[in-house]
Amino acid sequence: MDEQSDQYRQRLKKLEEIQTSGVAPYGRRFDATDTARALTEKHAASTKETLESRPAACTLAGRIVALRRFGKAAFAHIQDATGRIQVYFKKELLNDSSIAIFERLDLGDIVGVSGRLFRTKTDELTVQVETLALLAKSLRPLPEKWHGLTDVEIRYRQRYLDLISNPDVQRVFVQRSKIIAAVREFLNERGFLEVETPMMQPIPGGAVARPFVTHHNALGVDLYLRIAPELYLKRLIVGGLERVYEINRSFRNEGISTVHNPEFTMLEFYQAYADYQDLMDLTETLFGFVARRVLGTLTFPCQDHTIDLTPPWKRISFLEAIRSILPDSSIVGDRPKLLSFLDQKKIPVKPGVSLGKLQQAIFEAVVEPSLIQPTFIIDYPTEISPLAKRKESDPTLTDRFELFVNGLELANAFSELNDPLDQRKRFEDQVQNRAAGDLEAHSMDEDYLRALEHGMPPTAGEGVGIDRLVMLLTNQTSIRDVIFFPQLRPEKP
Repeated sequence: MDEQSDQYRQRLKKLEEIQTSGVAPYGRRFDATDTARALTEKHAASTKETLESRPAACTLAGRIVALRRFGKAAFAHIQDATGRIQVYFKKELLNDSSIAIFERLDLGDIVGVSGRLFRTKTDELTVQVETLALLAKSLRPLPEKWHGLTDVEIRYRQRYLDLISNPDVQRVFVQRSKIIAAVREFLNERGFLEVETPMMQPIPGGAVARPFVTHHNALGVDLYLRIAPELYLKRLIVGGLERVYEINRSFRNEGISTVHNPEFTMLEFYQAYADYQDLMDLTETLFGFVARRVLGTLTFPCQDHTIDLTPPWKRISFLEAIRSILPDSSIVGDRPKLLSFLDQKKIPVKPGVSLGKLQQAIFEAVVEPSLIQPTFIIDYPTEISPLAKRKESDPTLTDRFELFVNGLELANAFSELNDPLDQRKRFEDQVQNRAAGDLEAHSMDEDYLRALEHGMPPTAGEGVGIDRLVMLLTNQTSIRDVIFFPQLRPEKP
């Protein structure tokens, strides 16, 4: 007989017995006036004698995560959102309904307890329970090794068990919330307005990515889950909102890896009358602000390295970064020789790709993993930057940067292209690329061009991957460890 099925049936039987005794196994509200952490901190210095002479009453609620029975008594640990505390049940101190619950308690049950504090012979702060309420009967047992659930498949698929079993997981997601709050605080203090833009769009745009397609029945049209909010945020700049930002959910129909999830969180912000140089300075300040607010320091461990966010950060041009790893720096603009280099390094590329795409493939495969300390890679080729303003000194390049830390891209920014004629030409080039089979190329967006034709002030814009920022600041190696419910293959029956 399957052990889990047997336990399930036993717990169902206990559920019926509890109901027969007149106790509701799924309670209503419970007024918990205390928490595990607050009690532990408040009474850290309270001795056994102090608690006996001045009884301290308490009421708290949580899940039973440890249970040791001794005949008519039992010790247990209750876990709430703040931590764990020991409780002690003694049958002769309980009323009839509490006894009915006590006799049928299981690991995982959610209870409310009232009683007084005392210290055991081992000096552990403990609640002596006088009233016991059952708030939710658990019909399924906790994982056998609930104190250290390690099965990755279960951890990601059943995140609730992961949160119950692994306190460090809760810490990561608490930190995530603090990171996002700090980002908001930083931008709000600098006059940026938080806005919301459509998640379903008639034309996918704002990034080079393959979109998810959905269908609107009433309108009878296909729509696309947004791959980026960029083009809508820049419409707001045209409308006179000079500093805007959105912490947005975006969707890209691409591969899943330790650094990619099809659904992810991104910060995008735009500042009128600024350029990409301004945003490099702002980014250094933003990351420093968030790190200090959440970690209290600019220097912290991340996997095998110690990251230092102290500005100024290194700034290297895209082409110079590639030249530094080529056997002959002069071949950076030679397509046949770059193809040969890619072949030697066993870096796959699609047939017929452009020079810029070849350079990008080399950068991503060889240069990117070596960028450990915060580094701005600047001045990207125009052909792989369809929304960025051309450099005044060299129109084949753009005023663009990407930020890399610990071998991972964390931000992408540029001086925005506000010339509607140049933008139309680049959209047309992208449409040709799409017709040639590039499913990630931009579509033509006539309304966005119409907005630019009304005039957009010189503007700088940036996107920051929130999930990757959380990975960096919480020292996590996989994006799945900072997203509550990462995308997984369907569970097998």
